[in-house]
Amino acid sequence: MAILTTQTIEYESAASQQSFAALTDSGDHTVFTSTTTPWSQASGYEPVIGPYGVIDGGAVIPAVGAGNNNVDAAAVVLMAPGMTGASATTGRITVAADTDLSCTRGSSTNTHIINSITVNSSGAYAVVAGTATTAFSETRGASGGPPFIPVGSIEVAQVRLTSITAAPITADEIYQVVGTHQERYDYPVYSVDYLRGKITFSAALPLIHTGSVAKSVRARVATPVFAEIANSRDWVPAETSNTTNSESYYDGDVGSVSSSLGQASFTAALQSGVTDGILSKVGQKLIFRFKPSRSGSAYQLTQGVLGVARTFGVKSSPQGSFTVSPEQASVDFTGL
Repeated sequence: MAILTTQTIEYESAASQQSFAALTDSGDHTVFTSTTTPWSQASGYEPVIGPYGVIDGGAVIPAVGAGNNNVDAAAVVLMAPGMTGASATTGRITVAADTDLSCTRGSSTNTHIINSITVNSSGAYAVVAGTATTAFSETRGASGGPPFIPVGSIEVAQVRLTSITAAPITADEIYQVVGTHQERYDYPVYSVDYLRGKITFSAALPLIHTGSVAKSVRARVATPVFAEIANSRDWVPAETSNTTNSESYYDGDVGSVSSSLGQASFTAALQSGVTDGILSKVGQKLIFRFKPSRSGSAYQLTQGVLGVARTFGVKSSPQGSFTVSPEQASVDFTGL
């Protein structure tokens, strides 16, 4: 049994803003991770998560000019942080409308072909043609199937043609179902683990890009700058507690378990109890780092809203009883 004598508690006194960076596919196309962790949620430094896709607009219709094999595409707002012209802070880009986008038809007996209407990495509409055959396929990259689109592009629609004869495209040949024919920035939905620096999608991202890879997922995050809290003690991490409940019936009891997440807390002796730096952070969502050994590599992170109750005793240092109200339990890092 060890006696801890050199513990420290640190708080997020500032944050260091980072540029957009690509997250790494963990291999299951569901979990995407960052090498920059943890992610601050302090006011003004909230992460901007940027899965590529359509935000608004982008309707594709038969060409108004009625030219053969052509479609028109409306202006579209995209989430695409790495695309030429995208905002360095929001990751968004507005792409102008385009007209008379030419689609490819099959030839000879190869009547069925799918054209993908995309926005390319340069921020312009572009058509990517599939391979024609005698019937449609839903397999990406197969003959008769939708084509792989370049990495860094976003699929907005598909045009599915069944005739080799040049003719105006009709509305029933244009498809824009989210998740099948169009990439949306908010589909599938995802959850964020700010302390571990990762996001988890509710379903695997489809592998529709060249090389059978998922769409690009990027994030603009800030990392905390820690400062030690002097004269602190009694750190209690935020942890989940379980409660057992039961209801009685004629033939026995039926039990259930409920879980609740508690607050983290600590105590600190203050200087004036009014002008102390940490008091200016009350009400903000911050990251706290507890180290069981000042010189060791192991530590614990907790993120939540800081609260305080102050006591001004007679002829004694003001005391602050601090709480941290989290959205997730404290996370242990071994440092190995």
